[in-house]
Amino acid sequence: MKNKNLLPALIIAFALALAGYFIGNTYLKGRSFDRFVSVKGLSEREVPADLAVWPINIMLTGNDLAELQRKIADQNQEVYNFFTAQGFEAAEITQGTVNISDARANIYNSNAQYAAFRYVAKSEFTVRTSNIPKLQKALGASLELLSKGILLGSKNEWQPVEYIFTGLNEIKPEMVEEATRNAREVAEKFARDSEARVGAIRTARQGLFSVADRDANTPQVKRVRVVSTLEFQLLE
Repeated sequence: MKNKNLLPALIIAFALALAGYFIGNTYLKGRSFDRFVSVKGLSEREVPADLAVWPINIMLTGNDLAELQRKIADQNQEVYNFFTAQGFEAAEITQGTVNISDARANIYNSNAQYAAFRYVAKSEFTVRTSNIPKLQKALGASLELLSKGILLGSKNEWQPVEYIFTGLNEIKPEMVEEATRNAREVAEKFARDSEARVGAIRTARQGLFSVADRDANTPQVKRVRVVSTLEFQLLE
């Protein structure tokens, strides 16, 4: 009778001990999982721009509308011929619209009747090319248009030519790998100071890629940058 009563008690005791083991083991594993370090990894490199866009304005004034239309048409042709002579293909040169405004028709311009010229003609061109040296050569040679009475201006005075880098997707994988490697190096330094070891990645958050001019004087060189945030497990 005593043996029959002892067996259930032993089973219950064993079950309680086993449950305590699993609970304690789970707790220890949980505490271990809570040991981690959060670090940032940087990847940065300089790359040459591979696309240039030059938006151009030609402006003329006059009082004879027919004469002004003829002059703006002649100047447009001269500008087009200049760029083709510089080696640009037709696909790289886009001619925009020609706008002619009448100063006297502007009801908000109270001084229009005293203006020296009644009409203002504006013509637009856009040069878009992946040949950066060719564009820079044309920039210097464009002064020769002055001798023909053509004033060539840029639509963006603060940035006459826009330089663009389009190859970001090609270098993204290498930069993400470099940022991850850099983050692990920082984590290992922290772990050594804490007398621990770096384990697996716990979480990873990739930062946004930024592309900016290297400096104000060399916009044709870009600085690409990414900062990733990673959490690593710390092991005993």
